[in-house]
Amino acid sequence: MANDYPLEKVRNIGIIAHIDAGKTTTTERVLFYTGKTHRIGSVDDGTTVTDWMEQERERGITIVSAAVTAEWQGHKINLIDTPGHIDFTAEVQRCLRVLDGGVVVFDAVQGVEPQSETVWRQADRYGVPRICFINKMDRTGADFYKSVQSIRERLGANPIPVQMPVGQESSFRGVVDLIDSQAIFWLDDVGRKVETVSVPAELQAAVAEARTKLVEAVAELDDDLTVKYLEGETITPDELRQALRKGTLAGKCNPVFCGAALKNKGVQPVLDGVVTYLPSPLDIPAVKGTDPDDEEIVERPTDPKAPLAALVFKIVSDPYVGRLAYFRVYSGRLSAGSSVLNSTKGKKERISRLIRMYADRREEIEYVEAGDIAAVLALKDTFTGETLTDANKPVVLETISFPDPVIELAVEPKTTADQEKMSEALRKLSEEDPTFHVRSDEATGQTIIAGMGELHLEVLLDRMLREFRVQANVGRPRVAYKESITRPVAKVDLKYAKQTGGHGQYGHVVLAMEPGEPGSGIVFENKIIGGAIPKEFINPIEKGVREASESGVIGGYPVVDIKVTLIDGSSHDVDSSEMAFKIAGSMAFKEGMQKGAPVLQEPVMKVEVIVPEEYMGDVLGDLSSRRAAIEGMEARANAQVIRSMVPLAEMFGYATDLRSKTQGRGVYTMEFHHYQQLPAHMAEEVMKGSNKK
Repeated sequence: MANDYPLEKVRNIGIIAHIDAGKTTTTERVLFYTGKTHRIGSVDDGTTVTDWMEQERERGITIVSAAVTAEWQGHKINLIDTPGHIDFTAEVQRCLRVLDGGVVVFDAVQGVEPQSETVWRQADRYGVPRICFINKMDRTGADFYKSVQSIRERLGANPIPVQMPVGQESSFRGVVDLIDSQAIFWLDDVGRKVETVSVPAELQAAVAEARTKLVEAVAELDDDLTVKYLEGETITPDELRQALRKGTLAGKCNPVFCGAALKNKGVQPVLDGVVTYLPSPLDIPAVKGTDPDDEEIVERPTDPKAPLAALVFKIVSDPYVGRLAYFRVYSGRLSAGSSVLNSTKGKKERISRLIRMYADRREEIEYVEAGDIAAVLALKDTFTGETLTDANKPVVLETISFPDPVIELAVEPKTTADQEKMSEALRKLSEEDPTFHVRSDEATGQTIIAGMGELHLEVLLDRMLREFRVQANVGRPRVAYKESITRPVAKVDLKYAKQTGGHGQYGHVVLAMEPGEPGSGIVFENKIIGGAIPKEFINPIEKGVREASESGVIGGYPVVDIKVTLIDGSSHDVDSSEMAFKIAGSMAFKEGMQKGAPVLQEPVMKVEVIVPEEYMGDVLGDLSSRRAAIEGMEARANAQVIRSMVPLAEMFGYATDLRSKTQGRGVYTMEFHHYQQLPAHMAEEVMKGSNKK
């Protein structure tokens, strides 16, 4: 595809929605009608273009966002199909960060669902203009007007229907375009034959009423139109479209379309809506970043002639071509064969091959300009959220912050042959997914993987098995406990002395230890004066302390939040060595832990629950039973937001409980906040090996 589209004719959009509202089906139709595919893929048959991973085809859900480029009416559309499941929220978040507009798909039977609320609020946070598509109008129970009402009530939005359905449920056969007062019918099974006719007589009264409401709602968005409307003048379709576009870009309204993507009805007008109402890169304010040299705020306009600024928003390990990095160019031009700077890390990168992605197929291109999305092959040091920039005019764009993982599992390779393959697979998967962490447990030697939820880890383990052919045994999900001390230890005097034939070993350290600030980790301070311990031995002492802190004295859990001060010690001219002082530091730390009344600490999560008013009592009662500390409540749009701190051990299975208590309407977000002391009776349970609490 040529790169010669003027910027005003480019659209970077995402299709976002609750799980099962029909995002991928809608994307398939978009590809078919824009001529990118010659047959329509089906989620049920596992033949879709954007859901190309085996796990997606089996489960019928989208897991990774897929980028596709298509053309419609002289415009280039970069389209991203995003996941709908809460465990993959980070995947949606990083896409919203680089998109200019969104098509939010709703199920005509369900209206606004919990994850629709989550993605809607994320889009609010990034200021992404949206149009709405009420899908599945052919399903039993479909209700267009009720769905529009739920958008207004539950999301606090201003939906303006620009269409109305002709029939619904099994009798759904087309839509009426309220702006042009025309009926649109689809005459064949694949939806290619479209007939536009005047409004049938039996619908004229309803259409006239709906159009009056539309004109009234649009007139409120624009002062000039308000005057025209009040003076009784006719407002032309073009004026309506311009005012709607302005309102959509300003986030004041959301044009609403309807259809049945599976039955191939209603998708082309949505594409027209993307072109008409959603922003081009020129409509987006200049991107802001910081100058890495002096921390000044710098702006980069959407201009191919400006210095380069591009944000990498996704890494994919492609089994055929290696590591692919998806990026969005905000300003300047990126050419194949050029050299750029990763300003986040201060490292040079060579751009070997640039690729226009078409889900899992690709075509090579020579360059990418401001406002466009593409992928680059084989970057060595660049990961998600990092900036590629002009080496002479560097800028660091705001990175994407991801929540910490909240659940972990132990994995062990089944055979020695699998060991190396597993390490490689886990490395690649953690490069792709910033919310997936891998570490080694010092006490047991096990590999521990951590992620956003059980489905998240299940999918990653499945990929490890299939893509990387690794056989592994998997443990049960568990909480990551830590250890700390509760009282200061004024002095730990430890002498490590060993006499062997020849040189001996001698290291003598005196430490003071005290509980540190929550979240501070291990803070080491050297207060030696007068050279009681030579300088070259200070680092080994700190190293010994830090290594000892990796497994504590109660249950071998990592130690956090302790301030360690080196206050005195002595050395021997012949027998002292780095190793001796490292061992002395390590042993002194362990002894200090024993003296400091050690305790187990548990992770506490910052939990925000958004629930409709009528379920408040039940949800608050349930949170209290989970040892929650309620921090506050506030009304948001037409729901209540409960902010609380809850121990992670109490949050297993919460998603299911919340759904059943709120008829599926409650949503929650959870991120790690701090560690706090575990009550004594629970610590005993944990130490007995019961990891239930």
